[in-house]
Amino acid sequence: MTRFVSIDFETTGTVSGWPNEPWQLGCVEVVDGKPDPATRREAFFRIAADRPFSPRAPGRWAQLRGELAAASPFEEKWPELSLFLVGVPLVAHNASTERTMLVKRAPLAPFGPWFDTLRIVRRFWPALKSYALGDVVRSFGLQARLDGLCPGRTWHDALYDACAGAVLFAHILSVAGWDVVRGEAV
Repeated sequence: MTRFVSIDFETTGTVSGWPNEPWQLGCVEVVDGKPDPATRREAFFRIAADRPFSPRAPGRWAQLRGELAAASPFEEKWPELSLFLVGVPLVAHNASTERTMLVKRAPLAPFGPWFDTLRIVRRFWPALKSYALGDVVRSFGLQARLDGLCPGRTWHDALYDACAGAVLFAHILSVAGWDVVRGEAV
C-alpha cells in the first residue's frame, strides 16, 4: 500500500510585531493513488480574539473568530496530529508554507519526504497560464472530483485545499510516464 498525506494550513498572515500563525489544518490521505474520503481531517487552533490578521489573509477566519479563540493551541493537538503527519510522504501545493508551519512547531519530527504539486506541475506542464491551485485543478478538469471529495467547502479552507492537493496529486500519479520520476521527492 502506497500512502501520502496531502496537507494545507490557513494562517493569520504576516502582521508587524506578530508571528504568522496557523489557525486551520486540513489533511487527507492518498492511498494507492486515490484520495480516501474517510481519512479527511481538520483542526482549528487557538488564535487570541484580539490578535490581528493580515488584511490579505484569505479564508473564513473572520467568521470563525469566536471558535478560534476557544480552540486548543497547536501544541495540545500535536500528539494526535503527529500520528498521521510524521514518517509519511507529505503533499502540498507550494509546500514551503506547510513545511515552515510544521518544522517551527515540531522541529525534531521526521517530516517528509515532501512532494510539492506546484513544483511538479511547473516542471511537467510549463505551458499552463496559471499555477494557482484552483486554476490548475480547473485546467486538469478535476473540479467535480474535488467537490465530490469535499462538498460544501471552497478555496482557502484548509480541508478543501488539502483535498484539492490530494486530487491533483492523484491525477499526477495517474499520468502515463510518471513512474519514471515517481521516486523523486520534488
